[in-house]
Amino acid sequence: MSPEELYRLVFWVWLGIGSAVFVLLLFVTAPYGRHGRGGWGPSIHSTAAWVLMEAPAPLGMLALFALGDRTADLVPWIFLVLWEAHYLQRTFVFPFRRRAGDRRTPLVIVGIALLFNLVNAYLQGAWLFDLGPRLGRDWLLDPRFLCGVALFVAGMAINIHSDEVLRRLRKPGESGYKVPSEGLHRLVASPNYLGELMEWFGWALFTWSLGGIAFAVWTAANLVPRAISHRRWYRKTFADYPPERKALIPWVL
Repeated sequence: MSPEELYRLVFWVWLGIGSAVFVLLLFVTAPYGRHGRGGWGPSIHSTAAWVLMEAPAPLGMLALFALGDRTADLVPWIFLVLWEAHYLQRTFVFPFRRRAGDRRTPLVIVGIALLFNLVNAYLQGAWLFDLGPRLGRDWLLDPRFLCGVALFVAGMAINIHSDEVLRRLRKPGESGYKVPSEGLHRLVASPNYLGELMEWFGWALFTWSLGGIAFAVWTAANLVPRAISHRRWYRKTFADYPPERKALIPWVL
């Protein structure tokens, strides 16, 4: 089997699994964060879990870039910088700024997330830095690139700001939950997830890649059901939670 054939096989299998995961998560909420519960086996501290399961994304992408034959091309460098900008913040900054207290994450969740990030890094990096079409500098003026980057940057800003709003709700030493009311939290239960969806749909657009499509599908498969679960949890936990707030997309979902 050639590298191209292997890639396409992994791509289609991965899309199929992502579709199944979406259906599963509509009925089973992954047991971490506010939805943590017993019965899922051994666990580790949530900060260590976060770093461990996210690290393959920035490290794997960097390795695939270094091993590829496009290190002298400008466009792959831009792809790499935008990817690393998200994942370095998400892996090595965000978890240490959270006020997570002593919360723990089941190792089974860590293992699933680690596997996802390994496969996803392969699907992105192998296509962009080796198997996909070589994009020249003219791509930087293409409407798909410009619109995709704008969507990505706006999503990243929403993601970081929404997480910061949640962080500021807790005083040092606190780890409980409160109802946020700043920024897009006034409109949806999970604006950080909305931002992340925007990022990876933007990524799929400005890379115009099979890997980008797979990542966008998987992001939606994971975050749409979880945002719905978040809204349900807020309404169950807080009697005064605004009923007009949607789960993920203002005024829509």
